[in-house]
Amino acid sequence: MSFLKTNKFLPTIFLLASFNLLSQVDPVLQENKVRADNAAVSQEKIDSSQVKIDQDSSEYKGVTKQIEGLKVYNAQKKKQIKRQIARMEEIEETMKYAAVLQRQIPPLSRRMHEGLTKFVELDLPFRTGERTERLKFIQDALDNPTVSPAEKLRQVLEGFNVEAEYGRKIDTYKDTVIIDDQEREVNILRVGRMVLAYQTTDQDETGIWNKETKSWESLPGRYQRPVRDGISMAKKLKTVGMLELPVPAAEVIQ
Repeated sequence: MSFLKTNKFLPTIFLLASFNLLSQVDPVLQENKVRADNAAVSQEKIDSSQVKIDQDSSEYKGVTKQIEGLKVYNAQKKKQIKRQIARMEEIEETMKYAAVLQRQIPPLSRRMHEGLTKFVELDLPFRTGERTERLKFIQDALDNPTVSPAEKLRQVLEGFNVEAEYGRKIDTYKDTVIIDDQEREVNILRVGRMVLAYQTTDQDETGIWNKETKSWESLPGRYQRPVRDGISMAKKLKTVGMLELPVPAAEVIQ
């Protein structure tokens, strides 16, 4: 009986012990909760910072690429500016002599025209009408005050170019020449400036220009076919080939 009396107080003692234990654990749990909340907040801050770092890193890489591109662009621009400055210096140097050249071009053009006229007079007498007309056209340009000095010089140079072309081509055209004090209608064959020959339209007579006597002279009959073939070649009616023609001997310059 005494044993039963003693144990009836045990539940009360157990409850008191449990209450005391809970009162001690609760602050610990509360502290752990606070720590967990703080850890969550810290992690959120870390995640946010990482996102910001990634954004800044990406932006830095983009800016770095732009800077490298700008460096290359600036280097190219520096080279261009350097070349432009050099070009400006050249232009400035040229402009210093522009007035002098402006005064020298007109007399130079006239001297060149006089030389070209003399050259045509001493040359073989081919296409005389066409060449005389060209010389007159150049002379009119030189005498025209409204034509610029540069254009006058260009006209003279063009005349020299045309004359130079004559020496590199084979040509044929109809003309009237004096043969034995008579006018005859003939076909002219010109091979550069080496040979100037003629052949009557009926092909009965063939001749050549003699530079020494400055007159037309008849050729032997064996040159009839070569001259006829040369005329056909010049008209592009026959394939260009070898021609057996009399060529004046080269002059020896003393």
